[in-house]
Amino acid sequence: MPVIAALFALSTALASQQPSSLAGDYATVIGTERATLHLKIDADGALKGTLDHLDPKAPWMFWLSGVHLQGQSLSFTIPEEDVTWKGAVSSDGEILSGTWTERGGSGPVNFVRQPFVPASKPSLVDGIWLGLTPITAKDSTRVQVVVKSDSSGREYCTMDALDTHYMDLQCANVAFKGDDFSFDIPGGGYHWSGKLSSDGKSLTGNISAKKLTDKGTEEIVVPMNFSRQSALSAEKPIPPPTYDAAMPPVSASDLQSILDHDLAGALKSGELAPATGAGVSIAVYEHGVRRVFSYGTAKPDSIYEIGSITKTFTGLMLSQMAMQGKFKLDEPVRELLPPGTVAKPDGQEITLLDLATRRSGLPPMPDNINLANMDNPYADYHAADLLAFIGKHGVANPTRASSPFGSLGFGLLGLALANRAGTSYAALLKDEIADPLGLKDTTITLTPEQQLRLIPGHDQFHGPARAWDTDALAGAIGIRSAAGDMLSYLEANLHPEKLKPVVGSPGAASLSAALRQALQQQSEVSPGMRIALGWLYQEETGNYWHNGATAAYSSYAFFNPKGDYAAVVLLNTSPGVNGSFVEVLGRHICQRLAGKPAISLANEAPR
Repeated sequence: MPVIAALFALSTALASQQPSSLAGDYATVIGTERATLHLKIDADGALKGTLDHLDPKAPWMFWLSGVHLQGQSLSFTIPEEDVTWKGAVSSDGEILSGTWTERGGSGPVNFVRQPFVPASKPSLVDGIWLGLTPITAKDSTRVQVVVKSDSSGREYCTMDALDTHYMDLQCANVAFKGDDFSFDIPGGGYHWSGKLSSDGKSLTGNISAKKLTDKGTEEIVVPMNFSRQSALSAEKPIPPPTYDAAMPPVSASDLQSILDHDLAGALKSGELAPATGAGVSIAVYEHGVRRVFSYGTAKPDSIYEIGSITKTFTGLMLSQMAMQGKFKLDEPVRELLPPGTVAKPDGQEITLLDLATRRSGLPPMPDNINLANMDNPYADYHAADLLAFIGKHGVANPTRASSPFGSLGFGLLGLALANRAGTSYAALLKDEIADPLGLKDTTITLTPEQQLRLIPGHDQFHGPARAWDTDALAGAIGIRSAAGDMLSYLEANLHPEKLKPVVGSPGAASLSAALRQALQQQSEVSPGMRIALGWLYQEETGNYWHNGATAAYSSYAFFNPKGDYAAVVLLNTSPGVNGSFVEVLGRHICQRLAGKPAISLANEAPR
């Protein structure tokens, strides 16, 4: 009986584990670096968190994604680093034991709760402070800093960006000596230092950050002062999204009238308001019916940069040329580069398939890009520069490690394919995809007539921003297109078996088979998400999808073979500080087509 009672008590404790009981700080060591896991309860009652390493020489901080607690099981991901942690919570909630998986390698990483014991007497700088930090020459945002000290005399602080609703950002390197006070915010790359006034009511100092300018990397230093507050601001974190009620699956012919209603707030005073200069083109296919329409400053035939959706075209080019017998998917990329570019490594090396599925182990971007011209950063990065980087970096790939974002990998893949074909990436795009599918507005370089239809782009603050020119990285981010063309491309992916390519076009004969091959899922990139040749596949929805963004444009495309629908959303504004409007709109459209509750577009009013 005592044994049964003990087991019952343990099972009850595990079953009753609640998110609120896990809120707090947990220490660990990852490799050789000390790190702290910060778990908290967000406005929607769910677990959220950050993970940081606050060493003074190299601080870093990541926001967790998909924090999931079920019974005693806990998991989270860090998508930008391709990290997954899965483990279990001890019965008392003090230890999180599990496995850390990063870019193909795994190992045990356990977290131990670190209770905060407040100082019996607060230090002179402890308390709530409010200041203004500049965003642009004309705009600033309110910043709230909360400082506290523990029983050992160590200072801690968190920062809230009140107007953008980014809350509870952890400080690093907090120091208070005499009247000198300083701290870092690794999440934004900022450092503040200054002095406490003699009356203890103000902090006077400067905030600094490294910024890329037309003169290279410069440290930008601007004044930033704080005044002591008696209470925390009433501002709250970005609220969780709300959802509009489900309706029967919307047809393509009815979607525009539904969106007229759903987008009314965004068109009046939100992301598509007249003052923003924003325009969006939308194209939808559903059971054989096509519709193309637009809102704001856009027209149905407006042309946009599609950013990283380019990678799906490069993946299809790879499949096309493999089907044509020009190489095999598992051929080393080294063999498609000019002779002498890079030495053959010992053991396993990067293949074409590795590049198309983000398993090359390459960094996100090469380190020899000259970013002096931030308005057009990749215009002067040519094939010789990329080949020089690869020659220095090498092509060894012993672990098939993940490559976050994959821009370098797809840029290299596009260059390699063009080199094997003896042509340019732009010509290869035309021959293998655009001409067979009859895509007249899908290209790298615009004609004078197309240039007139390139809708002016905007940055995240709705200021003017120029389109990017690309050369060596064209295979990752270089394509421009219009909504109608993109919908034809999605239809071809949705129904390769029905494809009727333009007769006489170079890639026509192999395109149907190449499309089917390109959609074969190759590996898992995160829990519930797999990758084909460029396209990502979401198991929960059955969608193939990809997004894209440049400094002036953003895009989102998806197709669902089971539901027989597809859509693309193209916007002339880059993602903002509160996330990507184009992705929210894309998800909303997908949910309307599927007959599910749809993420509310009323969330997209200015905050």
